[in-house]
Amino acid sequence: MTEPKPTVAGVPRTQGTSAGGAAPPDLAELLRSSAKGDQQAFAQLYDAVSARAYGLVLRVVRDPAQSEEVLQEAMLDVWRQSARFDADRGSPMSWLLTIVHRKAVDRVRSAEASTRRDTTYHRQNQPVEHDSTAEAAHASMEARRVRDALKSLTSVQREALELAYFGGYTHTEVASMLGLPVGTAKTRIRDGIIRLRDTMGVGQ
Repeated sequence: MTEPKPTVAGVPRTQGTSAGGAAPPDLAELLRSSAKGDQQAFAQLYDAVSARAYGLVLRVVRDPAQSEEVLQEAMLDVWRQSARFDADRGSPMSWLLTIVHRKAVDRVRSAEASTRRDTTYHRQNQPVEHDSTAEAAHASMEARRVRDALKSLTSVQREALELAYFGGYTHTEVASMLGLPVGTAKTRIRDGIIRLRDTMGVGQ
C-alpha cells in the first residue's frame, strides 16, 4: 500500500476532541482501517496521537528537530505495522507508543554509537596518558559487563527495565506503555534488577 507522508510543523497538533467538541476517535478502528490502506483514517489517527507521541519522543531524544524526524519515522512504522495491532493484547495507544518509544531509543543509541566512534578516533590519534588509558579500558569492560548481563534477562524483563532506567519512565508509565497492570510492571523491573545484580556479582 502507498505510504502516507504525515508532516509536523513545530509541535504537532494537540491530541483530543475535534472541532465542535466531538468525541475523540476510536483509535482501534482507525488502526484497522489504516491496515486496509485507508490514508484518511491514518491521517485522523496521526492527528489524534501526534501530540502525545511527540512529547514521548522529545523526552527521550531531547532535541526538538530530531524529535520531529523520529516522530515521522515512527508513524510510518505504525502505518506499516497497523495490521499487527491486537486489541486483546493491549490498548491501541500503548501499542502505538511502544513503537514510538523504540524508534526514539534507536535514535539515541545511534547517536551514542556515533559519538563513541568519534571519541575512539580522537583517542587513537592523540597521545594518551597511561592512567587515562587504564580508566578508559576499565569503563569499556564495565559497559560490556552490563550489556552481557542484560542479555541474561528475559525479553519482558529487559523491555521493562530499559523503559524504567534507560528511558526514565515511572512504573506507572511503563505499565501503561506495555499494557500491563502496575504491579506486573513493578515485578518485571524488580526481577530484572535482581537478575542483573546476580549476573554481575554485585554485593558478592
